[in-house]
Amino acid sequence: QVQLLESGGGVVKSWGSLRLACRVSGGIADLPGMGWYRQAQGKQRERVGIQAEVCTTRYAGSVTGRFTISRDNAKKTLYLQMNDVTPEDTGLYLCVARIPSGESWGRGTQVTVSS
Repeated sequence: QVQLLESGGGVVKSWGSLRLACRVSGGIADLPGMGWYRQAQGKQRERVGIQAEVCTTRYAGSVTGRFTISRDNAKKTLYLQMNDVTPEDTGLYLCVARIPSGESWGRGTQVTVSS
């Protein structure tokens, strides 16, 4: 069973940086297509960015140029580097993996950006 565990969240000041990690365990040899989503309190979940197995990456317009998704297949970990954050980036950040049986989601890591 594939499981995802996010880490790296916390409180950061505006225009600061943070790096999130999503560790994948169970039943896969290499990282599949994966993505990061976020959900602010009282708002719908939105996609931050997705990365295919061949590492083609697409980002939401609101984070383009500030956020970068990368992966380390040896560590089975997906990363989200967040730079120049603003209070609008506050939310629960979740990662998702596209596996043969469907999708597997982590429980998320909270990011709070203070002004």
